[in-house]
Amino acid sequence: MSTERSVVIVGGGLVGSLTACYFAKRGWRVDLLEKRPDIRLPENAHLVEHRSINLAISERGFSALRRLNPDLERQVKALVVPMHGRMIHALDGRQTSQAYDVFGRHINSVGRSTLIKILLDTVSSYSLATLHFNHEFLEADLDSGRVAFIDDKGQRQEITADLMVGADGAYSKVRQRMMARVKMNYSQKYIEHGYCEFSMPALNGAYAMDPNHLHIWPRGSFMLIALPNMDKTFTCTLFMPWSQFDQVKSEDQIAAFFQSNFPDALELMGEKSVRSEYAKNPKGSLMYIKCTPYTYKGRAVILGDAAHAMVPFYGQGMNCGFEDVEALDGIMLRILHEKTPDSDHTCALSESQMQRALDEYSCTRTSDASAIVDLALENYIEMRARVVDYAYLFRKKLEGILHRVVPTAVIPLYTMVSFTSIPYSTVVRQWNRQTKWLHRSIWTLSAMTAIGTGVLAARLFGLLTEYPSGALAGIVAKARSITS
Repeated sequence: MSTERSVVIVGGGLVGSLTACYFAKRGWRVDLLEKRPDIRLPENAHLVEHRSINLAISERGFSALRRLNPDLERQVKALVVPMHGRMIHALDGRQTSQAYDVFGRHINSVGRSTLIKILLDTVSSYSLATLHFNHEFLEADLDSGRVAFIDDKGQRQEITADLMVGADGAYSKVRQRMMARVKMNYSQKYIEHGYCEFSMPALNGAYAMDPNHLHIWPRGSFMLIALPNMDKTFTCTLFMPWSQFDQVKSEDQIAAFFQSNFPDALELMGEKSVRSEYAKNPKGSLMYIKCTPYTYKGRAVILGDAAHAMVPFYGQGMNCGFEDVEALDGIMLRILHEKTPDSDHTCALSESQMQRALDEYSCTRTSDASAIVDLALENYIEMRARVVDYAYLFRKKLEGILHRVVPTAVIPLYTMVSFTSIPYSTVVRQWNRQTKWLHRSIWTLSAMTAIGTGVLAARLFGLLTEYPSGALAGIVAKARSITS
């Protein structure tokens, strides 16, 4: 049997590009279809979408890059801006830093287009990979592997492959084709909040704010955030309910809104810029998707947002998508090594082995993806409101102390998500156990404190009763007799 195998990957974004690299490295012939032009070309630079320009890459993302090639990880790390914590901006202009990790670990801001260009260049370096820009997916016969698309000349074309990968985003056409063939449980929900992006220019050639923080202006039901760029600017995003967007329609209204809620940001961004960007920049929707299974037989699989789109508030969308690719590669290699331990070419997997690999991937990955989708939604409430709540801050401080003392026994939720590769579903289970333990410990400590206070009060009351006149002298005398 020939070991030459082929894969068609639909979607040339971050996850699709990384997937192409992995398959090409493992000996597959790769065709990557992307409906947009090649943004690496100067004439297409203006086509970069003005949405979610910044990404927060952390350990899970770096792990997938490192597994492919340690040099790729180093290349990306040279183009990021470290963010060591959140900088909370109060209405009166006061700023408070909240570190992400007691051991100094940090997440990193990186430009979306910068990272895509790096990955596309990496794909191009593999002789087995071919990039097809301006190629739009039309349909596919999943059983035969036939894929139809419109090429860059507007002509319908077809190719046949052993495997099809859908990395074509939240509105995935590949997923739609799979849903027609498998009993897929699928849910999609738009949240009641939207977003709009703004920019904060450099100030006298330097960052206008501390660049090593993710800046947050929490205002209860809405918030403004800002992430640093390599060119000394910040990308700012306003998140708030659609009902509030509907109330802020004119340039005068947005200027007044910022003056009332983010006066320090307005000063740094510039009122003129805020006015014009609110008028011209799109207002984006926020939604999340859950589905299962992710595969069809051994012939098709969906990755990234096509399988589990999430809201952006944990900065894990890309990291989770990259981890998808690494997880699938690990499963395929493990199954391959059961019979051919010296080979790293997963194109040698038989059809039955491929189906087993994809089924295992879908079974294990859906629970992890579901967990991070829920965590991302919950983190929005934390960012816009809880970061200024005293109970939240107390728990964060307590967990930090315990994590420093017993780092493997108590691990803060953010640390598990952003600085480890612990499966997301395991993260949730451990977090729930820690929450119960902490609540019981705090309750026990509170009860003991109350009992101790009551006992002390009773003793003092007894002493005062015993020595109604000259009470203080009597208490001192009684204390001396007890200690002697």
